[in-house]
Amino acid sequence: MRRTGALALLGAIAHGSLAASESLPRGVGPEFVKFFESKTTFTCIGNPSITLKASQVNDNSCDCPDGSDEPGTAACANIDPLSPEQPLPGSVTGTTNTTAALPGFWCVNAGHVGSYLPFMYVNDGVCDYELCCDGSDENTHAGGVQCENRCDAIGKEYRRLEEQRRQNKERSVKKRRTLVKESRELRRRVEVKIANLKTEVRDLDAKKAEMQAKFDEVERSERGKVVKSEGQGGKLGVLVGLAKSRVNELRNTLDKVMDQRDDLQDKVDQLEDILTKLKEEYNPNFNDEGVKAAVKAWEDYAAGQPSEPKGDLADSDIMEVLKEDSETSGINWAEFETGEASDVDVVYNWEAYLPVPVRDYVHQKLNLLRVWAIENGILADNPTSGGESRLVTAAREARDSATNAHSVKLGQLEEEQRELEKDYGPDDVFRVLKGKCISGEAGEYDYELCWFDKTTQKSKKGHGNTNMGNFVRIDKEFVDEEERLDGKGLGKGQRLVLRYENGQGCWNGPNRRTDVYLGCAETDEVWRTVEAEKCVYRMEVGSPAACEDVQEPGVPIKNEL
Repeated sequence: MRRTGALALLGAIAHGSLAASESLPRGVGPEFVKFFESKTTFTCIGNPSITLKASQVNDNSCDCPDGSDEPGTAACANIDPLSPEQPLPGSVTGTTNTTAALPGFWCVNAGHVGSYLPFMYVNDGVCDYELCCDGSDENTHAGGVQCENRCDAIGKEYRRLEEQRRQNKERSVKKRRTLVKESRELRRRVEVKIANLKTEVRDLDAKKAEMQAKFDEVERSERGKVVKSEGQGGKLGVLVGLAKSRVNELRNTLDKVMDQRDDLQDKVDQLEDILTKLKEEYNPNFNDEGVKAAVKAWEDYAAGQPSEPKGDLADSDIMEVLKEDSETSGINWAEFETGEASDVDVVYNWEAYLPVPVRDYVHQKLNLLRVWAIENGILADNPTSGGESRLVTAAREARDSATNAHSVKLGQLEEEQRELEKDYGPDDVFRVLKGKCISGEAGEYDYELCWFDKTTQKSKKGHGNTNMGNFVRIDKEFVDEEERLDGKGLGKGQRLVLRYENGQGCWNGPNRRTDVYLGCAETDEVWRTVEAEKCVYRMEVGSPAACEDVQEPGVPIKNEL
């Protein structure tokens, strides 16, 4: 039997209209009854200027250019959009480019669902039970064909399948509502987390500013203090400090040079021993030019050595230089570091004799004056030995810690805000599915879909996995497919499509990508996966998340949240 489901226009189940009048011509659909109510004349539907006698309707002669006078025969099938092109006598254009006014032959199908059958199948000697279960399309019994009425049995099975589909749809919609509820809860948690993070970021921002201010204050205060260090704050003290540092640096360098000299002298002694043995033990009769040249070079080297060693600097003299400075050796730095007060000490010492309130005020102002003098190069800055003071170091670490904590929390806040703004489909329904994976077989591969993550092709023979694309966005696309008996199909209408792109590159081809078409189903399931074109895959997936939650009129939605 010919499959014509995709060609048919299913009518509404309106049996009252279908049985409006037995006097109506055969094949007239319920929406065209008004054009055939006259008992004496008929006006062509698409060409109202042409009026025919009532007897010319269904007379097996195509009198109207649009074929509307033959609703029950195949006389005007040649202008059917599905018919092969052929000239149409009487057509305004002289071709089949005339639009047919009627969609086809109307099969009443009492006990089932009425539908239209293409005119070319009327009285063609074939029982088209898929569309015309009552057999009314073969009333002339062409070729002796007798088409019995099977609408009772077919209608019963159809109603059973429809009830099953309806129950499946109800269960699927119920599951979708659960998914929406769970997704809303996840979204609420993200919103709460964002609110908490915003509060923490504000607090950390204030703390960071506070720590920065404290650090600046401590640093300025420490720089303004008169610090006792290697050398006084005056010019002489500064010079003494620099000289002492330089002497210590030179002493350390000399110590390293002595170590290197000793190492090199050991190596020279070893080489001289080796060459001496070579000269004494080699066979002069053995004709080896390389050995002879080495012995000759050693003899020349030995002849050039002085018979008595030069007056080298004694190691004891060097060790004396390397001794640490003290009162008995080297420079007694204490003589320069103590004694007369420095110029800075003179400035500060007298404030100790002032009254406490005045002393604090003067100390604060002198501190500011000293910092200003240091910053402008008038006085020397006196760092403590080893760098900044412990107080400054602690303040710096506290500031850095507050800054790092603020950066971490700010990063978490931005990540959560991006997560909240992501498109998870209608009602945010796919949020709860993110990261979960389902798979289905197709040939020698398993195809895995991880929601809002990636699609993967897995070889059953252990040849490894192939990334078919990473999730990019949600789209909508119109599809037009026949309904499947098992319900695992996309049907007709707008469908959600998940785009997965930038997968693993094909050999001499583009990067793989996958278009995931979603249909309504009770459970998450990969129905089919095909390679629509090179490196482009089409995956059809069922999920309750793809169902449309359509409420009956007047039925309120219970908001469980």
